[in-house]
Amino acid sequence: MDNINQPIPQRWAVKYYTIFAGQAVSLFGSGLVQFALVWHLTQKTGSATVLAMATLVAMLPQVILGPLVGALVDRWNRRMIMIVADAGIAASTAVLVYLFYTGQIEVWHIYLVMFVRSIGDVFHHSALGASTVLLVPSDQLTRVSGINQTLRAAINIVSPPTGALLLGIMPMQSVLFIDIVTALFGVLPLLFLSIPQPVRELTEEGKHKTSVWEDMKEGIQYIRSWPGLMAVIALALACNFLLTPTGSLMPLLVTKHFGLGALEFGLMDSIWAFGMVIGGILLGVWGGFKKNIITAMVGIIGIGVGITIVGFAPANMFWLAVVGMTISGITNPIVNGPLGAILQASVKPEMQGRVMGVVMSLATIMTPLSLAFAGPVSDVIGIRTWYWVAGIATLLMGIGGFFTPIIMNVEQNRNESSPPLPLQASTD
Repeated sequence: MDNINQPIPQRWAVKYYTIFAGQAVSLFGSGLVQFALVWHLTQKTGSATVLAMATLVAMLPQVILGPLVGALVDRWNRRMIMIVADAGIAASTAVLVYLFYTGQIEVWHIYLVMFVRSIGDVFHHSALGASTVLLVPSDQLTRVSGINQTLRAAINIVSPPTGALLLGIMPMQSVLFIDIVTALFGVLPLLFLSIPQPVRELTEEGKHKTSVWEDMKEGIQYIRSWPGLMAVIALALACNFLLTPTGSLMPLLVTKHFGLGALEFGLMDSIWAFGMVIGGILLGVWGGFKKNIITAMVGIIGIGVGITIVGFAPANMFWLAVVGMTISGITNPIVNGPLGAILQASVKPEMQGRVMGVVMSLATIMTPLSLAFAGPVSDVIGIRTWYWVAGIATLLMGIGGFFTPIIMNVEQNRNESSPPLPLQASTD
């Protein structure tokens, strides 16, 4: 393989968006599977415990395997990881197709396949995220992240009604088979397009000089030696802890406080997703402020304002809560896009997988922790009080970020003790 040091080619967009288009189709198929399986469990068992267990099973690999997968992504060929991960996810879906077709399906089968699909998704997401910086110019990362946010929000909007429609006209195995077809669109571009690899030092026998365990520790140490990143991660985790329950508590807020029903709850859910689409498009066109961290702090303030409005909306002013949820949806990509771009632009290419793996694991573990805490606390202090606290605290943290030099200089205070390694062209 030939070492390369030249900048990313001007025609980068052709390669990246070809891969992106294939992944978009594949993600749509995955969205259909997710909806179909949850609906099947709902219809077959009617058990909240079963649904909660399904969520936990799908979440565990992201929490437990993030750092390990990140280390492996930095050691292995990232293009091949994505190909194998997509193919593995499709193969697991094929098993479900067979089980549904033969009538042998059991709940534990679905749990097992959800677990396998989640493992594949962790590998795929880590490899794609680590590869983006090798495919996209640094000054375009925020825009590209905005487009990605738009895509995922659009899929969240389209997949449920499409899945419901398809389940009404065809059997479950036929709906699941669509995911196998869409997976081909994700794999095919990767078979013909190369992705540059960061060079790692090898022994004379061609083996890595460090073990996987040492790589994992190096990734954690890399994050610890970057003061600004540590502060931003702490801020993000605090926001996630406060904000995640606001989605889970929404049905109770709509029914108990506003005295409304499923239609209005669906409206709140949809308006947030549509807001994310608008915010993603806005970020994709605008590109954010010159300093990504400023854009992110503005977004955090926006989310805080939106959630606060939802919490303070009187029982007879449901429309005000809709406005607040719209603001929250629009500003969500304004936060996530720039923060992702900071990681991609600032982390050394050979460390991308490890850093993103640790960050993903920390972000994911906040979900069960916050939900376990928010439920009992909200029963005591009231549902609206959680929204007040979460909204105001998020707003204050966003404002406080502007007066915290370690956060505002996150893109400058990273550890520069060792320069990035050169890149190498992928020839396989």
